[in-house]
Formats: sequence, structure tokens, C-alpha cells
Amino acid sequence: MKRISTNQSNFDTQYYMRLREWQLNQLNNKMSSQKRIQNLRDDPLAAAKSTRYKSEITRMKRYSKNVENMKGNLSIEEGYLRDGLNVLQRVRELAVQGANGVLDKSQMAYLGQEVNELLKEFVAIANSKKADGEMLFSGFKNSTTPFRINTGNVPGAKGEVITSVDYIGDIGKNAGEISEAAYTSANIPGNYAFWAENQQIYSNIDARNYRVQVNSEIRIDGVTININEGDNVYAIISKINDSSAPVKARMDPIKNSIALQTTFPHQMWLEDGGNGTVLQDLGVVSSVSKNPPLNNDKTSRVFGGSIFDMMINLRDSLFKGNAEAVGSSGLAGIDKAINSLTSTIAEVGAKDARLEVTLKRLNTIIPDFVKMDSNETDLDLSKAVTDLKMLEYTHQAALSTASRVLRPTLLDFLR
Repeated sequence: MKRISTNQSNFDTQYYMRLREWQLNQLNNKMSSQKRIQNLRDDPLAAAKSTRYKSEITRMKRYSKNVENMKGNLSIEEGYLRDGLNVLQRVRELAVQGANGVLDKSQMAYLGQEVNELLKEFVAIANSKKADGEMLFSGFKNSTTPFRINTGNVPGAKGEVITSVDYIGDIGKNAGEISEAAYTSANIPGNYAFWAENQQIYSNIDARNYRVQVNSEIRIDGVTININEGDNVYAIISKINDSSAPVKARMDPIKNSIALQTTFPHQMWLEDGGNGTVLQDLGVVSSVSKNPPLNNDKTSRVFGGSIFDMMINLRDSLFKGNAEAVGSSGLAGIDKAINSLTSTIAEVGAKDARLEVTLKRLNTIIPDFVKMDSNETDLDLSKAVTDLKMLEYTHQAALSTASRVLRPTLLDFLR
């Protein structure tokens, strides 16, 4: 015979009422958060999928922010570059006027003075800043003014004028990730953006008998090239030409020395790596100054100038009243400068177009992933309301039943 006490009914009733209270609390929390998964154990598979979706959404939002920031920087860059192009167009008009042969020296000097003022404006454009104060065209040295001017006296000019402009930034390109393992840069170093001609460097040292003494490396435009002990100048030339550096090397048949030339208009960035002295030994870079791009060996011959050089050359010819020089080298130099700057603007535009396509793709994909995550974790509100009402009804019914069943005690039977 099994004995049933009144406490047994009490315990059972309390257990099931607390269970329903817990269920009510869980359902209430889900309705408050609008999420059906409060803990991983609620639906482990859906929780795992949701975690992956949320991670992907976070990454894509970061990509989207990177793209928007880079588009803003490129827009600012393009604006300044177009301003520079407008300056060059005006300089070209002055060059055409000065080359027609009908102006006297004083009138040509007036043109030279205007070109000099436009040169100052162009330097100011090249030294432009972003809204946050960082330099646009100085590479990674975004707190350093990229172009330094040197002044002096020029025949025909009144007082000191700009005689040369040196680039003192670096070749760093701030690359940002715009999608999985896809990067693009949002800045152009000044020695690329404002160069007019392919640069050429000719050494004056006979390199026919040269041999590398120790394993070394050289860096050309940021590309590292390994040089082995025993390599001769022809092996070095071959390694340079086989590298990804935008520079080609050859032997100068007159001096029997090495000659370097860029494949598109920009200033070369040359340096010996580690403890090697290959470029120094070949007479390309100086052993005194090791900071490119102002480290060319003093005995080497350097050709191919910047846009500033083209403007300075034209201005000096105008100051001298040399119409022939204005119409030949002066006008040709400005045309090269315009072509180079136009190419740079086109490059910026191409990057902006790519970023625009990427941004549209991200703006399409992000809502899709948000929807997929929502399908896994969001609460079916109509079902939740129905379940809540059902639990409330059964809970009230249980309380009502318990109030009747649990009322009698042993004392009621001992009256």
C-alpha cells in the first residue's frame, strides 16, 4: 500500500506552477527583445548561423566605412588636381603668347611675372591639406609639407623667385581594405602626382668589371630586389628589369655605366638595403645622403623634371625674352606637364569609379545578410502572443484548481 501525503500534492503543484512561471518569463523576455534565441541552447544551429552572419555584417560595414572615407579623400584630391590643371592651362596660354615673336622683352617679362605667380599657386596646391590637417600628397609623412621651395635670383626677375622645388615626402600609399583581401590606395605621393617626364639617371662610373662583394638588396620605388655575391652589372640590370619596379635599367654605351629610366613620369626612389652598397658602388646614389629622393650621386646625370621644373623653365625663358626657347622647350614642357597631370586625374577617377561600384555592392549585400540573420533569430510575434495567452490561461487554471484541491488538510477530517 502506497501512502500519499498532502505535501506530495503541494510539491507537485508548486513545481508545475514555477515551471509555467519560468516559461512565461522566458517568453516575456523574447517578446521584449524581439529575439527568439536568448541562450545558445535555445537553438544551437541557428545561433551558430547568426554568429557568422553578424560577423560578416560587421566586416562589410567596416568595408563600407573604408570606402566612404576613401571616396571623400579622392574627391578632395581630384578637386585640387583639377585646380592645378586649370593653372597649367593658363600657363600654356601665356606660353603661346610669349612664343608668337611679336612681344618685346618687357612684355615677355610681364608674362614671366604672371607665370611666377601661377607657380606659387601651383606649389600651394601641391602642399594642400585635408580637413583634418593631414597633407594630401606627402605619402605616409602626412604631417610633413611635401614640397620645399628654394629661392634665388634669376636674370630678368625682380627680387628672389622660386628656383627649384624639392619633394621631401615619401612614397607611402595609404591602402584600405574594401572587401575580402582586396585593397586600394586613396592617396598619390607628390613625386608621382606632380612629375612631368620620365626620369633618367646615368652613372659616370665604368661598371664593366664590377662584382658584388656580399649578398645585398636594393630598393627601387619601394620594391626590394635581392642581389647575390658575385653578380656583375648585367645580372643586376636583369634583376631590375625582371622586378615589378616601374624602372628599366640598361648599360650606357658611352660611359659603360648603368642607366635607369622610369616607365612613366615620376621621380625615382632609390636606396641600398641593409648593409649593401650596390647602388653607391655603381655611382647611382650618394654615400653621404641616404634619404631618397635627394640622394642621387653628384657625379651622375639626371634628366626628366617635375611640373615645377617645366614652369620654372618657361618662366626663366620669358624673363630672358627668349621667344624661341618659350616656343620650343618651354611650351613642350608645359604640354608634358598637362598630359601627366591629366593622366593622374584619370587614375584618381578610375579609383573613385571602382569604389562607387564596391559601395553599391556592399549596400546591396548588407541588407541581405541582415535579413538572413533576422530569419534565424527574430521572434514570430503572432505565435509568441498566442503562446503567451495559452500559458497565461493554463497558469490561471492551475492556480484555480490548486486553490480547491489543496484547501483540505488532515485537521478537516479530525473535526
